[in-house]
Amino acid sequence: MNQRYYSLDVFRGATVALMILVNNPGSWAHIYSPLEHASWHGCTPTDLVFPFFLFAVGNAMAFVMPRFEQAGPAFFWKKVIKRSLLIFAIGLFLNWSPFVRWDGENIVWKLWQNIRILGVLQRIAICYFFASVIIFYAKTKGAFVISGILLLAYWFICLLLGNPGDPFSLSGWFGTKIDLSILGVGHIYKGEGIPFDPEGLMSVAGAIVQVVFGFFVGQYIQQKGKTYEMLSHLFVAGLILFFTGYCWDLVFPVNKKIWTSSYVLYTTGLAVMVLGTLIYLVEFKEVKGAWSRFFDVFGKNPLFIFVLSGFLPRVLAMFRWIDHTTPDGKPVYTSAFPWFYEHICKNIATDLRVGSLLYAIIMILFYWLIVYILDKKKIYIKV
Repeated sequence: MNQRYYSLDVFRGATVALMILVNNPGSWAHIYSPLEHASWHGCTPTDLVFPFFLFAVGNAMAFVMPRFEQAGPAFFWKKVIKRSLLIFAIGLFLNWSPFVRWDGENIVWKLWQNIRILGVLQRIAICYFFASVIIFYAKTKGAFVISGILLLAYWFICLLLGNPGDPFSLSGWFGTKIDLSILGVGHIYKGEGIPFDPEGLMSVAGAIVQVVFGFFVGQYIQQKGKTYEMLSHLFVAGLILFFTGYCWDLVFPVNKKIWTSSYVLYTTGLAVMVLGTLIYLVEFKEVKGAWSRFFDVFGKNPLFIFVLSGFLPRVLAMFRWIDHTTPDGKPVYTSAFPWFYEHICKNIATDLRVGSLLYAIIMILFYWLIVYILDKKKIYIKV
C-alpha cells in the first residue's frame, strides 16, 4: 500500500531544522544545556538529532527500495554507489572548504594533511551504503538478524578490545587507536582535547542499524496503511526499544560519541514514538498548518540546506574587517555572522545564553527563507 505520508516529510524537516539550531549558536561558550551534547555518557535532546536524521534516511529508503528491487542489481549498485560517494565527497568538501584561511594578516592554503576526513555527511554516506546493501540482499528478516548481530558484536568488541578498567571511556574505547592507525592523527577530530572522532570508523555499526530500523518502520507503515492498528503497534515498538535501550544502559552506557548499541535502541525508540505522534496528528487528526509547512520545506531540500548552513559561515568568514582595536592597538577582526551576533544578539539580555539562542533561531529563519524560496520555485536539489 503505497500511500503518501506527509508526516514523514515534517519529521525529516524538523530534524534538519534542529540540526541547524544546535550547530549554529551565537557562542559555543553560552548554550542552554539541552542544546549541548552530553559530555560523554548520557543523552540530551541535542543527542537525538543525528540518530533521528539517520532514522529518517531509513524511512525514505523504504519508499525507493521496491523500485531498486524491480530494476535489478545493476541499477541498485549504480544508484547507491553514486549517491554514497557524492554525499561523502560533499562532506569532505565541507570539511576542507573554503580551502584557504586567515593566518594573521595573510591568507594561506588549508593543507590536506590537516583536514578531517570523516564527519556527519560522511557517516550518512557510509550508513546509507551499508544499510542499502543489507536490506537489498538480506531482505527484511535477514536485515533484522544482521542488525541484532551488529549491535551485540559491537558491545562484545568494545569489551574485548577496550581498556579492561573502563572500555567505554574516552581513553579506554578501542576505536580511537584503529582510527588513528587508518586515518592518521592529522585527519581526526580533536574537539575532545585529544584526537578522537565521534564519527569514527569503529562506531559506525550502530549508526548503520539506525538506518535499517528506520527502513523497517517506513516499510511497516506502508504495508499496514493509515490504520490505528499500525499506529498502536508503532507506539508499542517504540516503548519496547526505548525500554530495552534504557536497561542496556546499565551495562553498555548510552553514548552518542561512540554510538553504543544501547544508544541506538534508546534513540530509535524515541524516534518511533515521535514519528507515531506526528502520524497521529497529521494523518489521522489532520492537525496541519503553518507549523507543518514550516518544517516541510526543510524536508524537501534537507541535505542541501544542511550543507549550506555549514558552508556559508566559512565563506563569509573570509570577508572580514576591523571591528575594534585592543588597548594595545591590535586590530580585532570580524565578519558578517559574528558581527551580527556580537552587535545585535549578544546584549539582548544579561544571560548570554539568551542572545546565543536568539542568534541560532534567526539562523533557522534565514535558512528557512532560502528553502522556502526554492520550494516556491519548485527547485529540489537531490543528492
